[in-house]
Amino acid sequence: MRGLLFAAAALLANPALAAPAAAQEHPDLSGFWAPEYGAIERPQDLMDALPEGTVVVEDTGIVEFPRGEYGGLVPTPAARELADQWDPRRELAIDRVCLPPSVIYSIQGPFPFEIEQTEDVIVIRYEYFDKVRLVWMDGREHPGEDYPHTKMGFSTGSWDGDELVVETTHIAASTITNNGLDHSDGIVMRERYRLDGERLMATQWFSDPATIETDGARFISWVRREGEHIYPYECDPSFALEYADVQAGE
Repeated sequence: MRGLLFAAAALLANPALAAPAAAQEHPDLSGFWAPEYGAIERPQDLMDALPEGTVVVEDTGIVEFPRGEYGGLVPTPAARELADQWDPRRELAIDRVCLPPSVIYSIQGPFPFEIEQTEDVIVIRYEYFDKVRLVWMDGREHPGEDYPHTKMGFSTGSWDGDELVVETTHIAASTITNNGLDHSDGIVMRERYRLDGERLMATQWFSDPATIETDGARFISWVRREGEHIYPYECDPSFALEYADVQAGE
């Protein structure tokens, strides 16, 4: 009895002992994030975390490569043959003009996104093509190969200190550089996000031996803007008809 009273007194003297251990706090990535342009200093340790031999592709934002230029990525012979047949006019046909790219290409584009962060899941809503992405933070495993492949893929996240690390699989085949170099549905992507004040920085690493002989990566940064929100993308396929009229008049 005396032992129980002594223990109770100890708890009253130190309430922290009576309460369950508080969940580890992590950076809050919630909010509206707008792409940042210009020369951004890249944290060396963030870049050093990329696997050795990774090629950093410099096409973030509005940069577009000319035909045959892939930012240092080395296509496999089969992927290069398909890329050589790429016709940008085909991408503006009415049946293709509103087809969204996969997450591999879309996250580096010049569009904002919003993050809603909870303990078990992080929801990312992209303005580009109105895409929504779920990053599962509850420790679940990635599904098997028979699980559907989508343009957003299946993402799980974990914290490495103050950095969010996201692994994505099950990504449907789509473009890598938007000029004919496509990836397969076997591509794997890993992102590492770091919050620095009101700036969010990330590296996007991807590997797809079926289409590229060198692993690729991008460095991307955004700034948080209070009070702003994303707008509906509302892709209108009739744009393809306008483009066709212009081509016919040339």
